[in-house]
Amino acid sequence: MATTANPALTYRRSPELTRSRSRTDSDLSARARGADRAFQLLRVIFTVAPIAFGLDKFAGVLTNWEQYLAPWVDSLLPGTAHQAMLAVGVVEVITGLVVAFAPRFGGMLVAAWLGGIIINLVSMGQFYDIALRDFGLLMGAVALSLLAAGRHNAGARHRAD
Repeated sequence: MATTANPALTYRRSPELTRSRSRTDSDLSARARGADRAFQLLRVIFTVAPIAFGLDKFAGVLTNWEQYLAPWVDSLLPGTAHQAMLAVGVVEVITGLVVAFAPRFGGMLVAAWLGGIIINLVSMGQFYDIALRDFGLLMGAVALSLLAAGRHNAGARHRAD
């Protein structure tokens, strides 16, 4: 038995809908390019900055890093404040490398690290300006992780198609 399609239920694109759809596709493409650029920028920044700051813990060119270590944190750690900052430098270099190779995880690692730095600074009762700046960086690191997760999920959907 042959069935005929009901013309009232047949989907036909109107020229207006086609133009509207192509404009929407173009908007999505522009948004995707913008998100990709933001991801690349954040990935570079959160790779380079932790590595640079970590290496400076050894060189001491930018500042005296020990001044930023809260006394209560220093009392919890073995060794001197300088030795603690050297260990921090190693962790920061590793963190930068993790961002370079696994930004979805690395972004959250940087965010957690910055959260610890903020707690340390605020607990000292000083350096609030640096703590506020680090909060902004923490939000950028979370954004990096979210953008990386979006790219990962989009890639997984693309592979499944």
